[in-house]
Amino acid sequence: MNLHQFRFVREAVRQNFNLTDAAKALFTSQPGVSKAIIELEEELGIDIFSRHGKRIRGLTEPGRQVLKSVELILQEVEGLKRIGKEFAAQDSGSLTIATTHTQARYSLPSVVQQFSQKFPKVRLSLLQGNPKQVAEMVTNNLADVAIATEAIAEVDGLVSLPCFQWEHMVITPTDHPLLKLKSITLEDIAAYPLITYDAAFAGRNKIDQAFARRALKPDVVLEAIDADVIKTYVELGMGIGIIAGLAYNATRDVNLKAIPAGHLFGMNLSRVALKEGAYLRSYVFTFIELLAPSLTRKMVENALSGGHDSYEL
Repeated sequence: MNLHQFRFVREAVRQNFNLTDAAKALFTSQPGVSKAIIELEEELGIDIFSRHGKRIRGLTEPGRQVLKSVELILQEVEGLKRIGKEFAAQDSGSLTIATTHTQARYSLPSVVQQFSQKFPKVRLSLLQGNPKQVAEMVTNNLADVAIATEAIAEVDGLVSLPCFQWEHMVITPTDHPLLKLKSITLEDIAAYPLITYDAAFAGRNKIDQAFARRALKPDVVLEAIDADVIKTYVELGMGIGIIAGLAYNATRDVNLKAIPAGHLFGMNLSRVALKEGAYLRSYVFTFIELLAPSLTRKMVENALSGGHDSYEL
């Protein structure tokens, strides 16, 4: 059996069992269509069509089941062709990035802009979630690339590589007493109401662990999933905030001041993650290198193929 036979069966049904019309639609001859269908019936050992003389009148009951299988097979074949065309066209297609709000808002805008200028035919999509969610988006084939904190390195089925390091910052109103200190401590921070990330985001676990080691219990008055919300409530005077350093911009955040806090909470690492064994079009490698110039195509391909080199920053 072959795909031509399947197409002839499907088209015969579409053309209301008129083999002449089916042959015209497929740019072939009516005797050729008739012969191919008969050969398929003989191979399967069933009648696909009911006949009156030489004319077919409809589908038999086994023929209805055959038609269902034929439709599925031809749908899969057409899907394979679409995949082939998309992957052959290395300068067009789609790219879906799963990432956190902080990365989407502060790390990616310039990267997305540069990428779109290089590949105007590529449709780029951003999906947002917490690190666990963005990792699941890649493992479930809903996204091509995940970008988040080091938590995604722990997910089975993903290959993760380091992008860049960042530290937390304590943000305050412009006249806050903490700004007068030469160096702040955890005790200094714990003396004020605190606004910071939800437990699933942006290194919150490191923040909690730092306070716990000193047996401190900060007064967390508000938790949020992104830095913009935290900054808004700090501006309103509800407390001081702890955010990812990359989310603070002195020019833009004119009502706030930031105090580096890497010495208190440690350094954090943003990572890019891909599905193990994934086939990547050329422009995906370009996107990754725009995000982290140290992640060359050769390095990423080696990691995807199971290379065990160290990729730590």
